Amino acid sequence: MAEQVIINEVGPRDGLQNQAKILSVAERLELIAALQKAQLEHIELGAFVSPKAVPAMANSDEIVRALAAGQKKYSVLIPNRKGYDLAVEAGAESLAMVAYASEGMAQKNVRMSREQANEATIDIANQAKADNKNIIATIAVAFQCPFDGPSDPSIVAETTQRFLDAGVNLVVIADTIGAADPAQVKTVMQHLVNDNDAAHLACHFHDTRALGVANVFAALEAGVRRFDASIAGLGGCPFAPGATGNVATEDVVMMLEQMGFDTGVDLDALMLASDLAETLTGSAPGGRSKAWLKPYLQKQASVA
Repeated sequence: MAEQVIINEVGPRDGLQNQAKILSVAERLELIAALQKAQLEHIELGAFVSPKAVPAMANSDEIVRALAAGQKKYSVLIPNRKGYDLAVEAGAESLAMVAYASEGMAQKNVRMSREQANEATIDIANQAKADNKNIIATIAVAFQCPFDGPSDPSIVAETTQRFLDAGVNLVVIADTIGAADPAQVKTVMQHLVNDNDAAHLACHFHDTRALGVANVFAALEAGVRRFDASIAGLGGCPFAPGATGNVATEDVVMMLEQMGFDTGVDLDALMLASDLAETLTGSAPGGRSKAWLKPYLQKQASVA
């Protein structure tokens, strides 16, 4: 039986938040439906953030009400307690917060110190436990910060341990600007996997330097079995200079399936979702493997 790797699809939130074209709620639901048809079970639906700051995430409550009731595999981003309350009211069961491996990114993104952001995450984790909700903590700029330069791996390790000890369900190690290399990723993630249960760890990579898939492989070699990815390579953080698209879901799934892992994802349906993402946004680059993968799948289907 093939070993399972979980893909958390972040296109509907992280992928769309920095696109020039703002999709309607109906369009966002159409994209999510296509991802569901591709058998992606874990999906980031939206964000409960200021619509003035991130217009693309306005009305995320409508999407959560339509899809997320009682569903802990679907998550939403929240920035603070107000976001938590609004998300829970809408029916969200899994809520993601962002912490930081650098002072510069914490100040630029949320106007807090890194420690204040950590404390806010732990405070909400305590509330989530009382409410029987899941909390995901993403440690942004875990490898390099656009303001402070290379991040300290010991800070990432200490923050990860602190969050897990506080009851956070999952800690996501994020290469927010796509600056990491495979050797660096393997070293950092091997240390984290050795010290913690790998089931509570995940990675989030951007493809800024064309190393996204290579970094997924490096983390996989270190024992990580859960990854964020974005359909058609959508992405880019509006608050992190230099951040381009996330590693494309189709590239990650293709590599994992070719290596013999089980993602549970239907690649044919995933190609349709990728096409839809490109059509809806007009800017999605599509996965690097897509030019080869689409005709290959079509040929396989004709042979079958």
